[in-house]
Amino acid sequence: MAIPVVNLADFTSGDPELKQAFVNQLGKAYEDVGFVAVKNHGIPDALIADLYKYVQQFFSLPSDEKKKYEVPGLAGQRGYTSFGKEHAKGSDAPDLKEFFQYGQIVEDNDPIKSEYPDNVKVTEVAGFNPTFEDAYRAFEVSGKALLQAIALYLGLDEHYFDQHIHNGNSILRAIHYPPITQEPKSAIRAEQHEDINLITLLVGASADGLQILTKQNEWVGVTSLPEQIVVNVGDMLQRLTNNKLKSTTHRVVNPSRDKWHTSRFSIPFFLHPKGEMSLACLESCIDANHPKAYPDATAGEYLDERLREIGLKK
Repeated sequence: MAIPVVNLADFTSGDPELKQAFVNQLGKAYEDVGFVAVKNHGIPDALIADLYKYVQQFFSLPSDEKKKYEVPGLAGQRGYTSFGKEHAKGSDAPDLKEFFQYGQIVEDNDPIKSEYPDNVKVTEVAGFNPTFEDAYRAFEVSGKALLQAIALYLGLDEHYFDQHIHNGNSILRAIHYPPITQEPKSAIRAEQHEDINLITLLVGASADGLQILTKQNEWVGVTSLPEQIVVNVGDMLQRLTNNKLKSTTHRVVNPSRDKWHTSRFSIPFFLHPKGEMSLACLESCIDANHPKAYPDATAGEYLDERLREIGLKK
């Protein structure tokens, strides 16, 4: 399935007509599909290439070396999470993946720093941490522009989200789906789920497998061109907009048997606000035909609830 393609350069061009056209395209895509491919997203190709190179080097380390970076009590929010720890909400089957998470770096004396654990420093792969930090910042810039466009589409001030995502609880997650070495119990590397956050920015997964569930209840594969990133709506934004913008169910399926020997790598950036942000449904998204669908909650409360549901938090 070719998902709608939008050009972020139109939004940042300074041309009011191009900017408005981008806002309309993005908003309509998020109402209808929940996923878009974004070109001219501003994340340099060389940075993406380095990110994948270092991620592949890390995951090729022996298990006991990787496990040094697994930090108990952090619910997987920083460092390494070993194979089979996470499962989708409502599923008991663990996903066939291991991952590494890198979080916010607070540099402006914001007291919120005390709420975030330190990032885990990988010593075996020299360029790993600086590349993750550079990529994290680049994703934040692109994500902020996309949220500004979403705010305009919703009739909010363009900078509505800015204060909420500054020093927000976003996560850059590097995922490795290892080769399949025996008949799997499931045909799914990552069971069907919706993302927790506001939006997810996914850069260049290394193999096919991502599928989304359409409104017709059919699973279709999602592809994007190498110079594009895929950006989807998460549950926090769906909740805030009282289901106006759609958090699409998606999954990662196993490759065909002739490709079982291959790994799949994927690096999503989960854009989260600060925990104190209210996710109470926007008044402008509530009417007689669309009564309020969710109780009030903060982003932090909702994240806690979801981390328990997927088995990362006890």
